Order: sequence, then C-alpha cells, then structure tokens
Amino acid sequence: MGTDAFLRQQEPWFVSLGILGALYVAVVAYRLFHISGLALCLRQPKDLRRRYGAWAVVTGPTSGIGRSMALELARRGLNLVLVGRDPAMLQDISETVSRTHGVLAKTVQFDFSLVSTPRGDEAMRRLREAVAGLDVGLLVNNAGVAKPGVVYLHEVDAEAWVSMIRVNLWALTEVTAAVLPGMVDRGRGAVVNIGSGCTVALPSVPFYSIYAATKRYVAQFSRSLYVEYRGKGIDVQCQRDQLTHAVSHL
Repeated sequence: MGTDAFLRQQEPWFVSLGILGALYVAVVAYRLFHISGLALCLRQPKDLRRRYGAWAVVTGPTSGIGRSMALELARRGLNLVLVGRDPAMLQDISETVSRTHGVLAKTVQFDFSLVSTPRGDEAMRRLREAVAGLDVGLLVNNAGVAKPGVVYLHEVDAEAWVSMIRVNLWALTEVTAAVLPGMVDRGRGAVVNIGSGCTVALPSVPFYSIYAATKRYVAQFSRSLYVEYRGKGIDVQCQRDQLTHAVSHL
C-alpha cells in the first residue's frame, strides 16, 4: 500500500499527531545543532579587536573553559584583564598569553565567593581600577562553581549554597555592571556569559537544584540584557558549558 493511501485511511488525530511529532524532532535537532557548537564552527571568525575593542576581561581564566577562552582571545590579538582567585595561577596564564601571543595582560585577584562582603568590595574596586581607561570591548563571565552537587538541598550547610549563588549569579551581575559603562560610552562591546546546557535540555535537575537555578538566571539575564543594550551597540549572549570557542560566534 502506498504512503498516500495509508494516510488517507488513518484517523485525522493520528495524522496530526504524526505531524506534531515530526515538528518536535525538527526543533530538538535544531537546538542540539546550536548547543553542540556545530553552528559556531560554520561561522567565519571576525576581527574582534576592530569590532569591539582592544581589551577583554575574562573571569575564571586559570583552567578549563576560561583558560581556553583567554588563549583564544589572545590568539585573536586582544589584550586581557584576567580575574580569578589564585595569584599563582593568574600569573601563569598571564605569562603564557603574553609569551605565546605577544599581548598585554593584567591580573586582578578576586575570590567571587566573597562578593558583597568588605573583601569582595575591595576586589571589585581593584577591578574597576584595572579596566579604567582601557578600551574593553569584550567581557567573558566564565567563573562558576558546581559544587556541592549530587546532594539533597537540606544535607548541605546554607553557607555553601550562598557561596554558589555569590559566584554563579551575584558576581557575574556585579562584574557586568562594572564593565558595561565603558562599552556604553564607546558605543560597542560584547558580553559572553557561560551558562549551562541543563537549563535548556532538562525540565529539572534534581540534586543540583541551586546550580541549575543560578544557571537559569544567567540565561534569562543574558536574554534581557541583549534586548536592553542592543540599541547601544553591545552584543550579549549566553553560551552553554562546552563551547570553548564561543568567540567565533561573535
């Protein structure tokens, strides 16, 4: 029996269900395509220095995604303001980018778990001083923590959750607010916030409740900032965890 004849024999609800199923599969495939980073790899890289500015601020640049982002931005010719909590590791990545790619690098020691405390306020003051007068065109908010995880909410001391919220949510917001004024004055810039695929792919993330909630904030914060600042020449996007070459999307 041919396909057309088979469909004519089916109930209308069956055909409608099949169409909806096909549309759902298409939407999921589209999202996976973008989340996987394949879409980014197909885009032609741009001159980030000319488009946005000569300097980039990267938080959490000493390992993982943050280190990869710092190295990639340096390779693309951007000078760096590197912000993290470990002085020795900051010095290491600073020397590496300067030696390997010949760019300038500044370091700012900042334990983001102390944001909104006197020590955190002092670190924020040092960050503002570090970027003052620089043509900062790109901010990468990469710093984040996922521990404690695989645990019931009531089994962990509240201070641990507060620390995670400070790092993943509060510090990201304050650093963005500190860097944006210069971008607004120059009429150009970009903010890249590192979120998590769990906020898109999963309806809930049990045993990682606080982490998932903070990353959901990052996604919504990014969407809202994009609308808020697009008229001022500033791009804002939220990238998911694994995209170490997210800058190619700008």
